[in-house]
Amino acid sequence: MFYDLNVLWSPKDNDLPRTLAFLDELGYNVVALTHTLSGKPPADLSCPIPTTLPFPVPPKLKVLRRCTLVLDDHKSNHRIAALSPNYDIVALRPTSEITLQQACHSLDCDIISVDLTVRLDYYFKFKMLSVALQRGVRFEICYAPGVVAIDASARANLIGNTTQLLRATRGRGLIISSEARRALGCRGPWDVVNLLTVWGLPQEKGREAIDNEARSVVATAAMKRTSFRGAVDIIYGGERQKPKTATEPGKDKKRKAEDDGSVTKTESQQGLTRNQARKQAKSSAKSSRPQQMLKTSQLPTLEGAQTQTDGKPSC
Repeated sequence: MFYDLNVLWSPKDNDLPRTLAFLDELGYNVVALTHTLSGKPPADLSCPIPTTLPFPVPPKLKVLRRCTLVLDDHKSNHRIAALSPNYDIVALRPTSEITLQQACHSLDCDIISVDLTVRLDYYFKFKMLSVALQRGVRFEICYAPGVVAIDASARANLIGNTTQLLRATRGRGLIISSEARRALGCRGPWDVVNLLTVWGLPQEKGREAIDNEARSVVATAAMKRTSFRGAVDIIYGGERQKPKTATEPGKDKKRKAEDDGSVTKTESQQGLTRNQARKQAKSSAKSSRPQQMLKTSQLPTLEGAQTQTDGKPSC
């Protein structure tokens, strides 16, 4: 599966249906529509991107909702905890070295996306970026602003900053997105891999940047929203026990007989083996013989006693 986790969204964008259709033709499976917030966060932090888009979407394309928060001041309250439940992905865009350090160390986010088309007044350091990588945060490289830009300096800054980022992260924890406004800025997955290979990223890591790494970002962000502290999630809670139905009257009688101890011979022998049942039958037959002989020997005396009481001669 191929991911493009940064497609710019605006409420009056008439080219968005064409862009999503073109991304589906290029082979992408998951696309994230991005809403950008800059300056002081508004009072209402609900997501303006509708859950169901007002135009037809390709059936095989999954659309996510993303928020990119621009960090201008490291002292302001960004309210990320209140912002993250309303979006599928939360990304931060630091504009200085202090805000980048703050995003790497303390702020809870899924993606750190630096604008690589401008000239940066600082250098990427492995010690600072490795803290974010250990926390599970990914760094994003957006190619469309430099590829489509008319100004040659934006393209040169993109190439120089990308190679510096690849060197600082050592090719780990990277995702590649388009940040395209129109279909003209989108490229196919393998074209993006070849482009990053020219800039210094190995081909297998370029494939992971648009597949495995992006998928881990989506899965981790979903687990943060639905699980307990991002660590425990209930996948299957089991089924409820069915209520006991009314048993048949014959079974109730059998159960009562077993409780009282008045179980018949055949019922008590069901749990025995064949040899044990034979031995038990022989022993019961031997014990019943003397009682039968005793009853037959007492019959004349009982009959004589009956004739004496009646006063009639015996036969």
